[in-house]
Parts: sequence; C-alpha cells; structure tokens
Amino acid sequence: MSEKLLDFDSVSRITIEAVGTPGKRVFLLQAGHHPKGITLKLEKEQARILALSLAEFLEELDKKYPRTYAQSGTPSSSDLTLQNPSEPLFAVGQIGLGYDQEHDRVVLVIQEALLSEEQEQQELITIRFWITRPQMKALSEHTLTIVNQGRPTCYFCDAPLDPETLFCPRHNGHGNAGRAPCLNG
Repeated sequence: MSEKLLDFDSVSRITIEAVGTPGKRVFLLQAGHHPKGITLKLEKEQARILALSLAEFLEELDKKYPRTYAQSGTPSSSDLTLQNPSEPLFAVGQIGLGYDQEHDRVVLVIQEALLSEEQEQQELITIRFWITRPQMKALSEHTLTIVNQGRPTCYFCDAPLDPETLFCPRHNGHGNAGRAPCLNG
C-alpha cells in the first residue's frame, strides 16, 4: 500500500457541517483556498473529538506561544458553511494535529480510512491543512455547536433517543422521553 500526500497551505476556509436529519446526519469536513477545496466525510464522534482536541491544543499553544487573536483573522459565518460541490473525496480514518511555529499555523493531518481489503492495494490519501489559530478556534466552537444539535439523549442512560419515537434504545423501546425513557437497563 502506498500513500499520496496533498498539502493545502494557508487554508482560507475550513468547516464541519452535518447534512440530514438528527439520527441520520452525515458529517462533512470542508477546507481549502479559493478556488480549490476538498470535502471529506467523518463520523460524529470524530468531529466531536476533533473539536475538543482543538480547544485543548489551542489552549496549550496560547500558553507556550502567546499571541492575540485579531478580529480580522476570525472567519466569517459564510466561511463556516458548506459550499458546492460537497461530495466527499473519502471517509476520514486518522486525524492528527501539529504546529508550525515559524508560520504560526496549526497543521491538521487527515488520513483516508481503509474501508476494504481491495483498498489495501491502492494509494491511501493523506492531507495536510495549514490553518491559523483563529480559524481553528472558530472551527472548534462551530463543530461543538453542530454536534450538539443532534438527537436528544435519554436522561437516564445518556444514549441517543430514536428521533421518531423518542424511545430509549437501551430499554428495548419500553417507556418514552415524556415519561421515564428507560430505567437504565
């Protein structure tokens, strides 16, 4: 298996959005610089962990390499919405974070998921995005908002409730969210 590396230096926009209804949403990461861009598919949990990891990573960077966040570096709301085309190039496998001190850029490294045995014979794609701290801060906050707009959770077991019935999946459909959705069992 070989690897293909793509670099997106000085990304002008990056976002994560969910497409579809709660319980059936598809999460997409879109990034690039005009006119080039790329869309990738990721899991909700990958989006959530990336957002939390970014917040923690940026906090550590601010302690080690302090700087001020200028308003001009903050992305506009249009930079945080999906643009066409939004067909994903691949599903995200591994995600990594790094820092380029010389250019004060966060490096987001994403590797394609290995989904089948026949893909082992093909080239896996790895993409590096070079992004400013204000962009990453906005991405982290925006992503957490998007992730939290999903299905309501059972207040007994914290599992997502079925969006149509509001039954707790861990209680085999007995009880609903209006009364006791489950007995944690």
